[in-house]
Amino acid sequence: MTDPLLLRGELDQALAYAVREATRYLGELDESPVLPAGASDAAEELAGSLPQESDGALAALTELVEHGLGAATRSSGPRFFHFVTGGVTPAAQGADWLASTLDQNAFSAVSSPLAVRLESVAIAWLLDLFELPSSWGGVLTTGATTANFTALAAARRWWAERHGVDIDERGFDGLPAPPIFSSGYVHPSATKALAMLGLGRGSVRVVAKDAAGRLDEAGLESALEALGGRPAIVIGNAGEVNAGDFDPIEPMADLAERYGAWLHVDGAFGLFARLTPRASGLASGVERANSVISDGHKWLNVPYDCGFAFLRDPAPLHATFGFSAAYLPGDELPGPEASRRARSLAVWATLRAYGRSGYRAMVERHLDLAQRLAERVDASPVLERLAEAPLNIVCFRFRPPDVDESELDELNARIGRALLADGRVYVGTTRYEGRVAFRPAIVNWRTTAADVELIADVVVELGERELATAVRR
Repeated sequence: MTDPLLLRGELDQALAYAVREATRYLGELDESPVLPAGASDAAEELAGSLPQESDGALAALTELVEHGLGAATRSSGPRFFHFVTGGVTPAAQGADWLASTLDQNAFSAVSSPLAVRLESVAIAWLLDLFELPSSWGGVLTTGATTANFTALAAARRWWAERHGVDIDERGFDGLPAPPIFSSGYVHPSATKALAMLGLGRGSVRVVAKDAAGRLDEAGLESALEALGGRPAIVIGNAGEVNAGDFDPIEPMADLAERYGAWLHVDGAFGLFARLTPRASGLASGVERANSVISDGHKWLNVPYDCGFAFLRDPAPLHATFGFSAAYLPGDELPGPEASRRARSLAVWATLRAYGRSGYRAMVERHLDLAQRLAERVDASPVLERLAEAPLNIVCFRFRPPDVDESELDELNARIGRALLADGRVYVGTTRYEGRVAFRPAIVNWRTTAADVELIADVVVELGERELATAVRR
């Protein structure tokens, strides 16, 4: 048996090895297949029973590099277009390494004055970046799901207070079911948050006017009017995941103000539309919401995990998420976590490094790339675009003219499976208005025109291969 203390001399060697291998990995990232061949088998090599003896840090890291890198998707690379996943800017990468080195618990200024102060600065800078009122407050979270949980917890408290109940103290005793409304664009992360809050996934009444899920504004007004002044929660969606479309936030804000509802906006990636005049109109009215969330490991390009919850009035955060004990200092940050990683370092560093102009330039470049892909799809005789591309997602399918409509879903599903296995680009499938489609999302700072062109090339190539295979059958 070897106590880690007795092996502390291996630290320099272990860090040097990790930096060397990380540098090599990043240097090859732009050209590497997104999914390495044999990834599943490589991951299995790391399984087995718990070691009984000490091999030391270098042995463990060597095994992790030899098998782990072969099992990892290149999700931080330029051709990962699945799940609206960003990469990691150089500034964020360096700051995140420092965050691990410093290993700060960011729950309190007593625990880490650095992390807490940088979180305060980062929130202020993010409010400025998104052109939200500087009087708002906020907190960094693990991602959009936890950000939705945080903001909707504040909405839940507000709703219960309108019924004269402190829900965080008393629970739901005597409270009616809360009226919650959204369009068909409502994201599973929001409904998951509602489930965790005890409000229920099924509590959302979807008010949509078509199969795509677009908001029925008249229907929403009728529903709010029918409440007769009782409080309600309205969830607006700034950027839905299939085509990048937006709910009409400005009219939703009008309705929320008219009928006294809480307006929450899920802007996991769409909030970044506010960075450029070319797209800011899509997110007009967000500044009038009661709460807004977004994701850092999407378009901000900071490492997993990171999200933001912003509130017009942050007081409910303290009431809901505050905690106390004799040993605690009394200055704890409000939020669902007690122990908190110092994710503020990466957020602060990337904003400090590239500023407003750098992020605007990146967003605008991605808008151009999305339009380039849309034009490529439109020009192809075997591809069909299924929706407008207002932001950074292009929704399309393989549509050869001699294939019957009834066969297209299964054909595109097969292409989707082949696409992920192929590994040159990583694009997921979805169902849009009932049809199987591809929905590549462009959010990575490394992505170039050549990477985007490859999406159409590979889909066409694999589609023609699937057609040829079907003929041989």
